[in-house]
Amino acid sequence: MLAMLAAKNWGSVISAARRVGFPEMARRRKRWAWLGAMKGPNDLTARFIKGRTGPYREAAAFLMTEMTAGFLESLEEIHAHPKLLVLHEDMVPSEILRGMGLVPWTAELLGIMTSVVSIPLGEQMIDIAESHGIPPDTCSLPKVTMGLVLADQMPRPRVMVASNMPCDGGMSSYSLMEKELGVPSFRLDVPFNFHSDRAVDYFVVQLKEMIAWLERHTPGRMDWDRMRLVCERRNEAARLEMELWDLLMQVPAPLAAEPVYFSHLMFMVGNPGSDRSIRVMARMLEYARTNVREGRGALPRERHRAILWNPPTLSFPDLWVWAEEKYQVAMIMDMLTFNRHPYIDTSTPDTILRSLCHIIMEGPMAQHTRGPAENFFSDLFSVYERFSADMIWMAGHVGCKNTMALSGMFREKCRERNIPLLILSYDLHDTRVVSPAEMRAQVDSFMEAVMGRGA
Repeated sequence: MLAMLAAKNWGSVISAARRVGFPEMARRRKRWAWLGAMKGPNDLTARFIKGRTGPYREAAAFLMTEMTAGFLESLEEIHAHPKLLVLHEDMVPSEILRGMGLVPWTAELLGIMTSVVSIPLGEQMIDIAESHGIPPDTCSLPKVTMGLVLADQMPRPRVMVASNMPCDGGMSSYSLMEKELGVPSFRLDVPFNFHSDRAVDYFVVQLKEMIAWLERHTPGRMDWDRMRLVCERRNEAARLEMELWDLLMQVPAPLAAEPVYFSHLMFMVGNPGSDRSIRVMARMLEYARTNVREGRGALPRERHRAILWNPPTLSFPDLWVWAEEKYQVAMIMDMLTFNRHPYIDTSTPDTILRSLCHIIMEGPMAQHTRGPAENFFSDLFSVYERFSADMIWMAGHVGCKNTMALSGMFREKCRERNIPLLILSYDLHDTRVVSPAEMRAQVDSFMEAVMGRGA
């Protein structure tokens, strides 16, 4: 199976090379260090399917081939239409940009994928950022992203769009990127108290101002019929994902880990409203349905069900593969995947914008790490109960000041509810801070001391 998957991934690379020409592809691989590391998907695929069986294994494999093909298609698009390229923050989803006929490129998504396909390359970008004066205790995701810009590894856009989310490190990184790239930028101002009609009214005006600004600074023009189609496709992908979540409530869960969270991260956050996002979500749902029909779970013997809070462990992406094999822990749901967003009301331009207001202001992680502490916990315990979990793993990214400040309160709230809690100390992108071996040791200690499972 691995040989077949490797062939598919290389087939995507070869197909892309044929479309742009092999000399041009060679030039791009030499120009972009992260493109030269594209052997990483095959290595990562091997790690994600290790020890897994049946539809769960197939789901992980299919997801990796779609991520590879989608990434290459996005790269082709930005080279084909450089005057339409908009570099945007991951907290600002791309629906409006697509509706305007522009080409979106998520800055942080490139930072994520750089580390996922090559940890050494991601750490090199961190070093570049820190050598330019970025404080070492800043979150490593904006450091990787800024490093890519400083190393001239970020495609040069026509304009940039950012916001004041989700944290000081992420927000301030765009000041450096704006200076280095030398392009105009627009910053959306998200209200601090965003759970109100007043906040929605204010933010609708912000979105309208952004559309007008983009029409002044780019060839893009809003086409509301095109915008409606993008939103309808997003709604269809969301509907499929909601059906998948319903199946995840079953014990044992028919899918877990990467087919749940990476599918959402790459295709609902990274590329919403695309035909590929619908195809991926439909396949994930079908794999889950197959396991349900055949009366089996993703894991051969599910003994524990975990909820992951905070972003996934990108510096140790196959953490759950290891935990499944050693402790039979199924990761059912995580902070970046779960949200309460309504479907987009496509009746009128105004209803579209009001729906998008909720999606942006209440985006995963953004709504949890801003405002009062209750925002961090509001979804967590309902998710824990909804999916019948028996433990919570907090990915304690040392660079995330917002969430690390809540660790003491987190422990207290879990003690009150008698919920086993693991706060896993690590760095999102930098294995030199906490190595995968040290992360495994933390899990071993927790499973032995708290869950009564020997290492």
